[in-house]
Amino acid sequence: MITGTIFDIQRYSIHDGPGIRTTVFLKGCPLSCWWCHNPESQRYGPQLVLWKERCIGCGDCVKACPEGAVSLQGGPPEIMKDKCRCCGVCSKACPAAALEIIGKTVTTEYVIQEIEKDLIFYDQSGGGVTFSGGEPLMQPEFLKSLLVGCRAKDIHTAVDTSGYANWEVLSMISGFTDLFLYDIKHMDDAVHTKTVGVSNRVILENLRKLASIHNNINIRVPLVPGINDDEINIQQTAQFVSSIKISKVNILPYHRTGMDKYGRLGREYRVAHIREPSKGLVESVAKVFEGYGLSVKIGG
Repeated sequence: MITGTIFDIQRYSIHDGPGIRTTVFLKGCPLSCWWCHNPESQRYGPQLVLWKERCIGCGDCVKACPEGAVSLQGGPPEIMKDKCRCCGVCSKACPAAALEIIGKTVTTEYVIQEIEKDLIFYDQSGGGVTFSGGEPLMQPEFLKSLLVGCRAKDIHTAVDTSGYANWEVLSMISGFTDLFLYDIKHMDDAVHTKTVGVSNRVILENLRKLASIHNNINIRVPLVPGINDDEINIQQTAQFVSSIKISKVNILPYHRTGMDKYGRLGREYRVAHIREPSKGLVESVAKVFEGYGLSVKIGG
């Protein structure tokens, strides 16, 4: 029985591929994008999240923790990460739902059963299921089993990926994937390494290879002002995409909806100073891609 780690199943999604979709979020990601709106996806295992605004100061979490990893001293609980095993006992004891475990291990069968609950929406809208993350390629055998299971039930599949993985992984799942949603974050390797945490060389080379064997790839470009919206990068991105015979591009304007998650995880949000791109900027970037003969959609 194949198992994997997920952190959410989002129903009635309309931004992760065609039609109405169910998006399954797999946990774990080798990237650390400054603007990531799912920071809870980056670590593979379960994580304890604290909603400080919900805490009523009752101390039940302190009493419940078997490791003595929770303390309460006149404010929200403090979690000692070196002691916490993310067992979830404290979250179950909290009457205000101020503590939450993000991430759980599930079987392929469980996920497929959850996906099948939305079959009527797929049939009516031309939708299906999207496997996202994190980076779904980090759990290759689990991902493959999910794709094979959906193929057996004639459910349209999409994989939302950064492409940062061994080529053998992409090659293995390509025959079971109906649509790839493939991110390009920056063409300059130095900037990519600084703001994303890894080189873009594997990502771009994998995309070249994938485009040669798969005919349904949508490029997704997160548009982050001050990081990848300059004219040189946009021109280079459009030129590269058009050169490998891919025709569809989704521009994803940066948004700040994930900012509060960083506080709950006890992490710093590194782009708090960045504002969402203006309509004019988004439209001008779209025109550059269209100038290379690419079909452009704003949003997922």
